[in-house]
Amino acid sequence: MLCGGSGASVHLWDHRHPFTLGFGFNGAQRYSFVLRPSLARLQQRMKSSSSRSHCKTPGQTPVPHDCFRQGEADPELPVEGLSPVAGGIVALGKFDALHIGHRELAIQAARIGTPYLLSFVGMAEVLGWKPRAPIVAKCDRKRVLSSWSSCCGNVAPVEFEIEFGSVRHLNPQQFVEKLSRELRVSGVVAGENYRFGYKASGDSSELVRLCEEYGLSAYIIHSVMDKNQVCGTGEIQEDSKSKERGQVSSTRVRHALAAGDVSYVRELLGRPHRLISRVRVQDITSKGRRISLETSSLLNLPPGNGVYKACSLIVGDDEDHPVSCKVVVDSLNLHIETEEVRFRNSDGSQEFLLLGVEFG
Repeated sequence: MLCGGSGASVHLWDHRHPFTLGFGFNGAQRYSFVLRPSLARLQQRMKSSSSRSHCKTPGQTPVPHDCFRQGEADPELPVEGLSPVAGGIVALGKFDALHIGHRELAIQAARIGTPYLLSFVGMAEVLGWKPRAPIVAKCDRKRVLSSWSSCCGNVAPVEFEIEFGSVRHLNPQQFVEKLSRELRVSGVVAGENYRFGYKASGDSSELVRLCEEYGLSAYIIHSVMDKNQVCGTGEIQEDSKSKERGQVSSTRVRHALAAGDVSYVRELLGRPHRLISRVRVQDITSKGRRISLETSSLLNLPPGNGVYKACSLIVGDDEDHPVSCKVVVDSLNLHIETEEVRFRNSDGSQEFLLLGVEFG
């Protein structure tokens, strides 16, 4: 028996809290922390956090998804033979940036049932795309999704990953059949421009039709739009010719990061961009009130080269005591400066340290 009832429930949602964005946007709150921790305290935090840091760098073993909240109990495993997303509502899309458009999908899914994000992994390898740094570090995605819980009925959406190679050749009908009969979801949420199936041959209208055929609910929502029709870079101007002109997208976030416009990035993400480094303590160089890290230690995409003020540094898992800092990004290094405390290497340990930097 199929989950989700006998027919499709189709809705084109209007946002209850639409976002209107612009370069002159003044409503985004800025976080500025003025803290003066002692040197001994900071060094102790750096030492203790290095023993708990397990983020992945190329060539190393996998790590928990949450860089800064180690030690949490793993979610309960599903009953044997039952899909982890059985009975849930899955949001469909490419969730690289986890931006405000993605959050809106999760909000709508949570209004209907238990929310999940259906993500595909291995797409770049299968399609032969050039490797590129993620916008959100893989080990930081759970923290971001947890921050959405207040918008999702106090339930944090959970990601469910499918190997892209296993579904690449499915036509639209086969894909919906997989959702129904194998994953046993109750319903789906997708954006109005969503395409799926082999060579993106299916659109949102076909998704609704197929869900009705397989007894699933289908909820189609309007795209979250950005009033910046054209950003200030040539790349954005070229992209503006596409059908996604004005739509919040991961591509838009990448271009804004490349331009170094972290305020605009914050508007698109609905949060400050957090850059994460996993670095050996002995590889941190210090000079006065500045520490420097090689960009090779970064786990996700930094903003473009430049100087960024009003940033915050999170050492290890100490989320409650961010340190106010200024950050200088260049092609090879990330320099972190602070007036509150002098940074020094600890004991020269070989262990790794997690550092998070939030921009504006």
